[in-house]
Amino acid sequence: MLKSVHSFSLTVVCLFLTISLSFSQASIIVPKRENGLQVIDNKALFSETVKADSNKTMVGLKSFILLVGMELRYATKNNFMHKKMYRGKIKDTYLRLPAAKALLRVQQELNTKGYGIKIFDAYRPYSVTEKFWELVHDERYVADPKKGSGHNRGIAVDLTIIDLSTKKELDMGTGFDNFTDTAHQDFNALPATVLANRKLLRETMEKYGFKLFETEWWHYSWPNPEKYEVLDLDIAKGKKYFKQ
Repeated sequence: MLKSVHSFSLTVVCLFLTISLSFSQASIIVPKRENGLQVIDNKALFSETVKADSNKTMVGLKSFILLVGMELRYATKNNFMHKKMYRGKIKDTYLRLPAAKALLRVQQELNTKGYGIKIFDAYRPYSVTEKFWELVHDERYVADPKKGSGHNRGIAVDLTIIDLSTKKELDMGTGFDNFTDTAHQDFNALPATVLANRKLLRETMEKYGFKLFETEWWHYSWPNPEKYEVLDLDIAKGKKYFKQ
């Protein structure tokens, strides 16, 4: 009898916790933009989503992964827009917690081979994606603002591999933000060394759960984007908004 009562009590408690968590997540109302996309653009609302699900925490990668290489192209004029897209002084970039943990494992494995990662971009405010779309209306290379991107959700990263002894990038056949077929994942008319370098990046990223992007050898995303809200929070104020 006591065993039955105990079992019933545990069932009730579990049910209560499930309902409470579901209610907590459902009660978070994310406002919609004119195009119908839900976008979080303030700290209070972002904090609510993190309290409801700690996996939505945004982590500063520079210290979390102990990055040797980071060249945030959109914080400079060296990008396809030919102008600085991130305001202010950018000292770090960010990913959601599960993606950051997986990227750390990527770094650790590459380290055993004498390599490391170099990041060109990770979290990207939604407003920047809108500006990209004004110039490039091509979903092979730029996300449609009606959908938002993995970068806007904090689950996508643009990166390459560097040789730790020289700090130089491995030859990947093209540079970052190359909008030609040569940058596609399935483009094979390249030297064997380049194909081997791309294969190393692809296989290591996929081993730890990332998904490739067919038209950009440098772009990888954490799965299940529907779990993460689109963010439009100033990356230069990362210390204010995000976990360091």
